[in-house]
Amino acid sequence: MSAAPDPLTSQAVPPTTAELTARFEREFGRVPDGVWQAPGRVNLIGEHTDYNEGFVLPFAIDKTARVAIAARPDSTIRLLSTYGDQGVFSTNLRTLEPGAAKGWTKYPLGVIWALQQRGITVPGLDLLLDSSVPLGAGLSSSHAIECAVVSALNELTGADLRAEDMVLATQQAENDFVGAPTGIMDQSASLRGAKGHAVFLDCRDQSVRLVPFEAEPAGLVMLVIDTKVSHSHADGGYASRRAACELGAEVLGVKALRDVQVGELGEASGLLDEVTFRRVRHVVTENDRVLQTVDLLAGEGPGSIGALLDASHLSMRDDFEISCPELDLAVETSRANGAIGARMTGGGFGGSAIALTPLAAEQQVRAAVERAFAEAGFTAPDIFTVTPAAGAMRIS
Repeated sequence: MSAAPDPLTSQAVPPTTAELTARFEREFGRVPDGVWQAPGRVNLIGEHTDYNEGFVLPFAIDKTARVAIAARPDSTIRLLSTYGDQGVFSTNLRTLEPGAAKGWTKYPLGVIWALQQRGITVPGLDLLLDSSVPLGAGLSSSHAIECAVVSALNELTGADLRAEDMVLATQQAENDFVGAPTGIMDQSASLRGAKGHAVFLDCRDQSVRLVPFEAEPAGLVMLVIDTKVSHSHADGGYASRRAACELGAEVLGVKALRDVQVGELGEASGLLDEVTFRRVRHVVTENDRVLQTVDLLAGEGPGSIGALLDASHLSMRDDFEISCPELDLAVETSRANGAIGARMTGGGFGGSAIALTPLAAEQQVRAAVERAFAEAGFTAPDIFTVTPAAGAMRIS
């Protein structure tokens, strides 16, 4: 296996589908079998509840990873991204194994490997990747790549996998090939998202209910504040939080923390050490906040959920301890300048915050956050809006 190129970085001005197809033809000397895309996601609320068999409420966003792919008659895999002058990365289907791939290539290769583990015959292939999902921003850029690839290969191989099966295949790729102990939320949002809706996912049985979530008709906008503090789910911080949750469930005698109710936390505090209890308390109360948010969206609408977003951030900051100074500053400054609710989003230890903001206050919040970061000596954040978008699909 040759050396992998540097990780993918998203493009400021993404190429059109026609331009991506033309680039594929130039690089590989033939027309792709198709182009597939899958979106990144913002998690509205429900952080670190997925691997505890709990509830989450993400939505797919209007920033996507796209792959142009053509099957080959041999076992060669050739991969190329549109970023930089990395050149084609080449390997072989028969040599794929966990830990052998580096950089962005581990995501498509992990999907191929996971499908092979399921007994699906995957052909050799040529693949060109482009992505507009910011890298390391907590918006699930890696899962967007994986979901685009699994959607393409599901069609090209005739595997006829259900969305739930593709979710589990990409989770296996993340857990066992990439080495990141993630749950199923990100893939579920990317594969099962719908325009104008959040995805209310029960992570125990993968049941999904689409919940209407459109900020603009309510006079609001969803701002994403990318702190530029890069994070990685493959490092020890994420794994240690998951281990604490598993320990808590074991001591409390439940299958997963999903089975612990808020009213039972008093008893739990006497059974767990202080750190493990706080980890447990976050998951239990976060599950409850997800259920409250779903009810409020169905009844009063997006303008009613601000306090729950705020409470979620405090819980992640203090009980789960996965925030950082940049995320806290983004949240605090947004709230002080007109946002009705704000929280970090994603796995933590960096990435992005979201701020649900009245349209009239959008520019004030943007300016205040940029000013606060400059005064603190932090790297300038990237601030942009997102809207709930459709899930993975073939586009050409």
